[in-house]
Amino acid sequence: MFKNILIPTDGSALSQRAVNIGVELAKLHQAGITAIHVIPDYHLLIAYEGAFDPVTEERIEEEAKVRAENYLAFVRNTAGSAGVPCHTVCETSDHPYDAILKTAEARKCDLIVMTSHGRKGLAAVLLGSETRKVLTHAKIPVLIVR
Repeated sequence: MFKNILIPTDGSALSQRAVNIGVELAKLHQAGITAIHVIPDYHLLIAYEGAFDPVTEERIEEEAKVRAENYLAFVRNTAGSAGVPCHTVCETSDHPYDAILKTAEARKCDLIVMTSHGRKGLAAVLLGSETRKVLTHAKIPVLIVR
């Protein structure tokens, strides 16, 4: 039924649970997976804060890339252990949901498996929900792992 499953990851324990479920689902359907991690656009954040420092910006970006590689390595290792083909993507965007949806379209994914962090109250209002945005705008099925 599914051929290519997109699994966004932020490296959290909840996200790792979604990775495990997505990999098992891919194995069941003899599908491949594409994992994505979206790095926030720190350049915009630093410029907004008014503390633009090229050295600080470089250090922050390097640390974010190292974290991203660790998150994506977890997905590659999990998929490899299950015998599931895996491709990884790292994007930089100030709108993670948009990068997720564009990757799903570009990679011809037919399912997105992701987690919801279940923020409530003021945190949900201030931080928004990337999961909700994906659900609202996706043209393919989305499986939410709670």
